[in-house]
Amino acid sequence: MTDILDVLVVGGGPVGACAAALLVRGCEGGAGRVAVLEPKRPRLPPSESPIDPRVVAISRASERILDAAGAWSLVSGLSMDGCGVRAARLCPYERMRVWHESVAPDSPGTLVFDAADVGEPNLGYIVESRVLQAALLDAFSDAGGSIEAAHLQALHVRADCVNVETSGGPLAARLVIGADGAQSAVRQAVGLSVEVSDYRQTAIVATVATERPHAGTAWQRFMRNGTLAFLPLADGTSSIVWSADNEVAGELLAAPAVDFAVELDKASALALGATRLVSERASVPLRRLAAHHYVAQRIALLGDAAHVVHPLAGQGVNLGMLDSAALAQLLLAARGEREDPGALRVLRRYERWRKSEVALMGAAIEAFDRFLAHGSGPLSRLAQQGLGWVNRSQQIKRLFIQRALGVTGELPLAARRGS
Repeated sequence: MTDILDVLVVGGGPVGACAAALLVRGCEGGAGRVAVLEPKRPRLPPSESPIDPRVVAISRASERILDAAGAWSLVSGLSMDGCGVRAARLCPYERMRVWHESVAPDSPGTLVFDAADVGEPNLGYIVESRVLQAALLDAFSDAGGSIEAAHLQALHVRADCVNVETSGGPLAARLVIGADGAQSAVRQAVGLSVEVSDYRQTAIVATVATERPHAGTAWQRFMRNGTLAFLPLADGTSSIVWSADNEVAGELLAAPAVDFAVELDKASALALGATRLVSERASVPLRRLAAHHYVAQRIALLGDAAHVVHPLAGQGVNLGMLDSAALAQLLLAARGEREDPGALRVLRRYERWRKSEVALMGAAIEAFDRFLAHGSGPLSRLAQQGLGWVNRSQQIKRLFIQRALGVTGELPLAARRGS
């Protein structure tokens, strides 16, 4: 008979791996009761390999959560055993400049955030998604967790457990966590419904070299047909995330590299000088997704399986990390009270907590996209002028920075570490 796990996490991406690592590290003597179903486990890349264009922004809250999960030393290259990624793959950014296409990037109408304004060493970090995932899976495995290299095939929720069919054989768990992305097979298997809206935009991701150094600064420009961000990388290049209307994006993706660079120079208003592609271009269609419920009996959803937001604020992974820390905290507390981890009364606490926090952030991101990137009416013009107004108020800027750092709101304990 198959042994029953306490928790099976389906999806070993950064969010699922983080939840698993937090659970294992919090379960003294019970590490073997948590497993991750992940068919393709990445490894930490050699320090001399090129930086992958697929990067994420890590907030202060996520940094603390990663530390609690035992992964931050691997991500930042501070591990003492020589197995970590060198710090050259991690790029802190100290400033952020945000402007609308109606003004110049160096004008008074540009909103400038600086870590020094709030007494922080930086505003966050840019790191490769594969590095984050590999470090978290390594931290989970090192703590005694089990990684099952198989695909999910079917779920059968029973009164006392979930029977799971995988390509590698049967498993059973008291709780199954779906951290398997926007097309979550877990969510679909148990019939949790979602609301989906199409932004009619495509995000173009690539690495570019720029004429002028990025100086540890992230840049973002709002335009009538989308949003363009330059994220600083440790090797001096920048990762771009160009969220453009589908028709525009199609033309940009089809253009030769030289012509793409010309259009990129126009879209960036040469904020960093002339640009040059140094990687292939990747693209992702953009859609908003919100699950009506994050939980069901013996099932919980994390990250993109529960919610997908527009990438313009760089908050997708950070929201998922907070999901992971909140669920792990509640499950560990339930374990201490000898409660069943799959009981709906336990899982609903997580849903109430995180659904309200995600809704608040999602509404703010929707407003930025609607009024700054695509709007043309009076409210949009007011919002565009508001960037300059906010820039003149240190108090309002401080509130924005604290929210972006993830140090406000109802935070899990792991996100408060060191605060």
